[in-house]
Amino acid sequence: MLSPIHHPTASFQFLWPSFRKHGYCSSRGGLCDIARKPRPKTMIFASHEVNPEVGLQVGERLYLGMDFGTSGARFALIDKQGAIHAEGKREYPLYKSKDTIDWIHSWKSTLLLLLEDVPFHLRQLIASISIDGTSATTIIIDSTTGETLWRPFLYNESCSDALPKVKSIAPENHTVCAGSSTLCKLVSWWNVFDSNKDSAALLHQADWLLWLLHGNLGVTDYNNALKVGYDPELDSYPPWLLSQPYSKLLPSVKAPGSPIGFLKEDVRTQYGMSSSNYVVWFSKDCVVCTGTTDSIAAFLAARATQPGKAVTSLGSTLAIKLLSTSRIEDARYGVYSHRLDDKWLVGGASNTGGAVLRQIFTDEQLENLSEQINPMKISPLDYYPLPTVGERFPMADPKMAPRLHPRPESDVEYLHGILESIARIEAKAYGLLKDLGATQVEEVFTAGGGAKNEKWTKIRERVLGLPVSRATQTEAAYGAALLALKGAQQCAQ
Repeated sequence: MLSPIHHPTASFQFLWPSFRKHGYCSSRGGLCDIARKPRPKTMIFASHEVNPEVGLQVGERLYLGMDFGTSGARFALIDKQGAIHAEGKREYPLYKSKDTIDWIHSWKSTLLLLLEDVPFHLRQLIASISIDGTSATTIIIDSTTGETLWRPFLYNESCSDALPKVKSIAPENHTVCAGSSTLCKLVSWWNVFDSNKDSAALLHQADWLLWLLHGNLGVTDYNNALKVGYDPELDSYPPWLLSQPYSKLLPSVKAPGSPIGFLKEDVRTQYGMSSSNYVVWFSKDCVVCTGTTDSIAAFLAARATQPGKAVTSLGSTLAIKLLSTSRIEDARYGVYSHRLDDKWLVGGASNTGGAVLRQIFTDEQLENLSEQINPMKISPLDYYPLPTVGERFPMADPKMAPRLHPRPESDVEYLHGILESIARIEAKAYGLLKDLGATQVEEVFTAGGGAKNEKWTKIRERVLGLPVSRATQTEAAYGAALLALKGAQQCAQ
């Protein structure tokens, strides 16, 4: 039985926009503090859509999923049949703190904005909520105050200074034996943070966002916990990790989509409006559930349920997930396996992808130039497109430099060469998984923004030598909504 949980020292409240000028909220460091500050409107892109063609039966409930990806956040609101009733997206407002982006401020603000975008008339119908976040994005907070003790370690950040120590305690070629692993980030912080660490707690991005909603500090899922050393096969942290002094920071672990607690009362009631005629706020029995990583949420959205089916997520980065009967782990190549019930999602995430394309072309250029590409023609250009130095998969090399030259005079040829080079990296990744013992890939579904580029899909189909198609549902937010549905079904049992 779930009971409402409230963190005693860190209160995060939500306010209805029209109330802000009256100063209803006074919690320190909370989401409402952001609401009271002027937001840089030119830096926020908002879009939400209600599907009027999808009807609701009397008493039917809805399930909310939110995706916090590398470049922005989305929400999807579905019913138990999987039909979408509303969806929307927000770009991250880029707040600055000195010379760096204040991601904590940005993510808090975006969470509020997404909830604000959920249509009024559907809020009371939401039975459960789940959130996915970027893998290995690490936040260390003070558990007594809720304040962050360090800036967030981002998903693609490498802490190579901690690698020798991690390699000395972990099994050879373990997932954590990569500079970008969560454990390397934890060890790096532990070695440089001089203040009292007794109240420190580690959260992944999705854990932290969910905590703002349910208030129960120190809960994660076994997908996010993988890169900090959790063993999903044994359902526990291994002894070699628990024997370390920083193990006290580790969160408890549940399966993705597991109920944690009810939506906090201040979130539920203050984020809404009421009068004698109507009430618009979240239901008292709205349950907050554990989440997952963004690439796994995208895989869940595609509903690829048979071994040999794979999903390539083409967002800011390139992430692949292959459903396999065998578990594969090899840090030399950035390969790891996530548990998915009784099977394994084998794969990894490369730093190549859409972020590189946007450094060179605008969205309009990408669309116009792509139309002129002949996808059946092999490009002679051989690149390794990276947005900056460092690669994670299919080879873990923090010193790998981008290779984007020579550049031909024709922008069409240049884009063709980059798209085909990314496809070759994808093919190398699937070939590597086969060589390491995973189930051979038979079909690839595509998620993320790159799934919309039909010419790129045809290039990838030629390079991979496999059927490649856009997944019916391509957004990770939809996969997070499926986890919310799973959690609500567990509560009903």
